[in-house]
Amino acid sequence: MNTLRTNHDGAPEPTRPARARRRPWLMAAAPLALAGTLLLASCASEGAASSSASSSSASEDSTVTIEQAEAVEPGASAAEVMADNEEAPTAIAQYDPATAVPIDLADPEAADGVAVDGDTVTVSAAGTYLVTGSLDGQLSVDAADADVTIVLDGVDIANADGAAIDIVAADEVQLVLAEGSENSLSDASGYADDESANAALASAADLVISGSGSLDVHGNGNDGIASRDALTIAGGDLTVDAVDDGIRGKDLVMIVGGAVEVTAGGDGIKSDNAEEAERGYVAIAGGDVAIVSGADGIDAATDAVVWGGTLDVTAGGGAGSAASDTSTKGVKGDVYVVVDGGTVQVDASDDALHTDNTAHLASGEVTLASGDDGVHADVALTVSGGRLTVTESYEGLEAAAITISGGASDITGSDDGINVAGGTDGSGTEAGGGAPGDGFGASASSSGRTLLISGGTLVVHTSESGDGIDVNGDATVTGGTTVVDGPTEQMNGPLDADGAFDVSGGTLIAAGSARMLVAPDVDSAQAAVAVVLDSPVAAGTVLHLVASDGTVVATYTAAKQTESVVFTSPDLVNGEAYTLVAGATGSGKALGGLSASGSADGATSVGSGVAGEQDQAEGTMVAGGGQPPRP
Repeated sequence: MNTLRTNHDGAPEPTRPARARRRPWLMAAAPLALAGTLLLASCASEGAASSSASSSSASEDSTVTIEQAEAVEPGASAAEVMADNEEAPTAIAQYDPATAVPIDLADPEAADGVAVDGDTVTVSAAGTYLVTGSLDGQLSVDAADADVTIVLDGVDIANADGAAIDIVAADEVQLVLAEGSENSLSDASGYADDESANAALASAADLVISGSGSLDVHGNGNDGIASRDALTIAGGDLTVDAVDDGIRGKDLVMIVGGAVEVTAGGDGIKSDNAEEAERGYVAIAGGDVAIVSGADGIDAATDAVVWGGTLDVTAGGGAGSAASDTSTKGVKGDVYVVVDGGTVQVDASDDALHTDNTAHLASGEVTLASGDDGVHADVALTVSGGRLTVTESYEGLEAAAITISGGASDITGSDDGINVAGGTDGSGTEAGGGAPGDGFGASASSSGRTLLISGGTLVVHTSESGDGIDVNGDATVTGGTTVVDGPTEQMNGPLDADGAFDVSGGTLIAAGSARMLVAPDVDSAQAAVAVVLDSPVAAGTVLHLVASDGTVVATYTAAKQTESVVFTSPDLVNGEAYTLVAGATGSGKALGGLSASGSADGATSVGSGVAGEQDQAEGTMVAGGGQPPRP
């Protein structure tokens, strides 16, 4: 049973209340079947995930502490984020055409539960109604506290004076698209400011759309499909175009199946209940969703969560479009943005993925292009699995605290590839640079701005003038493999950490310009070596880092002109000298230019360095690290 809820359309939207701490026993739970079990009448898919969320709002001050980042549990899965959210309507209607009440819109007749008044046909009682035919007018549902099923089987409704379908009152309405049917809804070209039913398909009750037919919705005056309660899409082939928002559910929008194509002048898919922490979310568990929007692609007042299906968003004309006063983010959730499965592709003129609080990319295939940040989180961003590719951005990843613990990430930024900075939105906020990582700028670390790389693979590409990885605080590397294709311009570097830069595991190579060179701290548990080349080498040059006994410890092919190389791995020995040579060959599968193996035969020395030493000669700033020399 679904609980009847009060509608909040038109109410003021105060600051969202903070949620209670998540129940600890949920943290260890695997993702459950979400939003109850969704029984589809016409397809065999089942909705996923029983979930949970706890959150605190991002600090109004731009300084965000690590305690705030921990409080919102940045590693929360889709199941965990959703568990405290209100469940979407769960049961998908099954019907028998033989027992349904027929309504022929071309020649409507009054019957039990059906009234006809001019060009308005009204359903006023619980039951199943099989609707066919065309109507220049409106189909209305006014059945307080009732469960109503409307089956559309070849319906064309055009209303010049308002909504094509107006669900005035009900407990829940199931809108079923009959197998093989083609249906169309079109509304008025304008609405009064105080008119609540201001969409081609408007509902004041929980609305579930399912079936295997098609539905074309034309929102000529405002929105395409709008529910002032909850909206679930479980099936059908939906095409929605609207002058404002394409699909809007006040309390929630859940998509578990079907094919949904939205073209909107405003937001593509939106949920805007910011008053209640368990509502105001957009969740995609299945289906194929494509959005082209003039404003945000997905705009959720609380959480935007994807864990199945496909999502393809183009917002604000895409990454190459000019900036706008309108928010044109690809996927936006004010509390959480979580991708925990499925395939997501976003091309946005503003941030591709954006949250005022916390983001987590846990699994799935994510490809992003952005005119601003690829992924922006005011508080914390975690990448723990899946495949993330940022093909174009100003800054690839930006948050006050970033953790990369798994997955395969390939990040391209025209400024910084990764930027740990600020709190509030705005690329480059409080960006610093140039200070060595051995204690200089330690005050930045007190803000809680941190980068932790503990697993997975990370490849970072920056332009000629941006930092590869810029940490306005502390950087820690404990595992994984990281390759940084840094800048050529001298006022930026491949690596930049204002606070501590500690390495205790993993492999990291960073190449680029030399003047602002930063390497791990000298007291790090794992050794690092920084080599400033005798003269720059050109893009495509194969470089080998060779130990004194001739062992090749790293093979790297330069992506652009290179003047320095910083390298750390468990294979280095603190206090040992290493020589960088050029002109030989690499072999094996490469990750961002870092090859699995290679031979240094015939190569020429282009520079050398000692693991654990520092050098600040001629304006070059280098901090090296490692354990004491082995006896």
